[in-house]
Amino acid sequence: MRLTTRGKLAVTALTDLALHSGGQPVALPAISARQSISLSHLEDIFSALRRAGLVASSRGPGGGYRLTCPPQTLTVAQIIQAAEAALPAPRPRRPQHAANTDMTAELWSSFQGRVMDYLQSVTLADLLAQQPRASVSVASRRGASRTRPVRQIPAQDVPNSVFALGLTPS
Repeated sequence: MRLTTRGKLAVTALTDLALHSGGQPVALPAISARQSISLSHLEDIFSALRRAGLVASSRGPGGGYRLTCPPQTLTVAQIIQAAEAALPAPRPRRPQHAANTDMTAELWSSFQGRVMDYLQSVTLADLLAQQPRASVSVASRRGASRTRPVRQIPAQDVPNSVFALGLTPS
């Protein structure tokens, strides 16, 4: 498994999705706005996550993506593997570097194994436990006990796909 920015963004996006879903689908533009990730990049990542069966999508008003399994059972390693499955395999090294690579192959293999063990031990629920509450108002952060739900971005009149942008009247 390779660790890339795409994998990191997938973990961030699914953490946001789980944090803000409340049992309802979450639109990608909302994740894009909160996490500053381009919508087209998110569409590509979520396509791979959907093919892997980690998320399901629904169309139409109120549509978006939702997790297909509980956060307690979804590991960071599964998310990264699903997001990076669509990436092409790395090209093999040139022959003149083969001798130098073999000298440290055991080191990198051991390192990769330890990283994989760690990523398999961290679940999406673990990441959610580290996040602040999504429905905490400014007043409650100051000590008041009242909370109000945070309005999901974007508003209903905003298209939920890059492709729908071309259909909106200017």
